[in-house]
Amino acid sequence: MKIYTKTGDKGTTSLYGGKRVSKTHPRIEAYGTLDELNAYIGLVRDQEVNQCRSQELKEVQDRLFTIGAHLAADPDKEKLKVPDLTEADVEYLERAIDLMNSGLPALKTFVLPGGHTSVSFCHIARVVCRRAERLCIALSESEEIYDLVIKYLNRLSDYLFVLARTMTYDLKAEEVAWHPRNKIAQKRPEETGN
Repeated sequence: MKIYTKTGDKGTTSLYGGKRVSKTHPRIEAYGTLDELNAYIGLVRDQEVNQCRSQELKEVQDRLFTIGAHLAADPDKEKLKVPDLTEADVEYLERAIDLMNSGLPALKTFVLPGGHTSVSFCHIARVVCRRAERLCIALSESEEIYDLVIKYLNRLSDYLFVLARTMTYDLKAEEVAWHPRNKIAQKRPEETGN
């Protein structure tokens, strides 16, 4: 298989089904961001702390390829064969979230990303997941996309948040709580005589 085809040299690419669109098309933005997310999930999976979760994270990467296939398919061609994304895939994430969450202390404040490099990688994956979700929602407002795509990405960002917390505790790192400053009451000029 030849890697370079030169067909995209003028800023267009093909959807699955043959239709050519701009590389800035919202559909391309959405599945391009999924590709970015998948690369970050690979980085998270490669962290030593996640050896015990390697297969679970590979499952997530597989599902992101599935979602990418759905997004890359020309919506005008209904008979294209794309891999299955099912409610069971969402439930898989929910079970993993519940299992990890059961071993964590209750969350009483917002958490700042960081505390350990591996945890920071996971938070980066989480925010890229949120961006992918927003792009898919925006796409769904103008074109039809499979509704489980948005649901899966929503649950995946929750999974990545809980995973980041789990990694923090596995690594015995500091979970950095956000402590907002209290707003100092400001007097209006008329109250100060100015």
